[in-house]
Amino acid sequence: MDLYQLETFLAVVEEKGFSRGAARMRRTQPAISHAIRKLEEEIGEPLFERSSRDGTLTASGKLLRSYAERLLRLRTETVTALEELRSLERGRLTLAANEYTCLWLLPVLDAFRRDYPHIGVTVQRSLASQIPDQLLERAVEFGILSFRPEDARLHAIAVYTDSVTFVVDPKHPLAKQKQVSIRELGAQTFIAHTVASPLRQRVIETFARHQTPLNMAVELPSLEAIKRFVARGNGVALVPGLTVQPELARGELVQVAVPELKIARRLWLVHRARATSSHAGLAFLAIVRALASSHGHPFAFRTEQLPIRPSRSSKH
Repeated sequence: MDLYQLETFLAVVEEKGFSRGAARMRRTQPAISHAIRKLEEEIGEPLFERSSRDGTLTASGKLLRSYAERLLRLRTETVTALEELRSLERGRLTLAANEYTCLWLLPVLDAFRRDYPHIGVTVQRSLASQIPDQLLERAVEFGILSFRPEDARLHAIAVYTDSVTFVVDPKHPLAKQKQVSIRELGAQTFIAHTVASPLRQRVIETFARHQTPLNMAVELPSLEAIKRFVARGNGVALVPGLTVQPELARGELVQVAVPELKIARRLWLVHRARATSSHAGLAFLAIVRALASSHGHPFAFRTEQLPIRPSRSSKH
């Protein structure tokens, strides 16, 4: 039983006869009769009263008519849904980001929603270390990371360049200085994030290299908590510059340059390397590219090849 047979069956029923049904289907009457006969053979029951010329249905025919109408409506709905998906009138975009990388995502989603208001968007808050696995497991289509995963199954696009920012509250003694050396920070109380990260390790190593103590007396679970705590006069912090732009603009925090702590970091938009992107995903990539083109640095849309690693069997 296929949809053509059901369509032929309904044409005969609705047109009340084989000849009129054949005209509607633009087929010959023998072809229509053959299709109905084959359908009856597959079902094992007659569908039409043979003594009737107006397409009167048997009990089996009436039951089949109900299901045939539902199936053909479903086919129409399916075709319509696919057309809407292609025209971006429906669909859903799924992404994963952490507290930090989600901030880069906001202006992108703002532009995306303006152009494609009918596309649903879900952003899952995830630990950065878990996002590569979520991508490979197809739980999300895109991930935004502050490091580049070294996995050939993932494709990474550099989309933003950020830097580490040293911030204090406006009443802090260092707030009046435009620049301080790292050695001057040895006596400061740093408010740190509880989650270990490559950035945190780089900061620790930099302080150790300059033989300066790093006093992380307080650790908090979010960047938002760290900023608010520092703004209340409780210590100092090193945070990604992207996260403190509003507070710096409002004067709630003050940035002080530390030449030894010029640590740049990139944000990466990551997706599965050999996956076929959804229509919504392709539109999202176009928005990211357009944002980089219109705004320029620090926004970007640049693919970089992973460095070739020597094989274990290579000679030194």
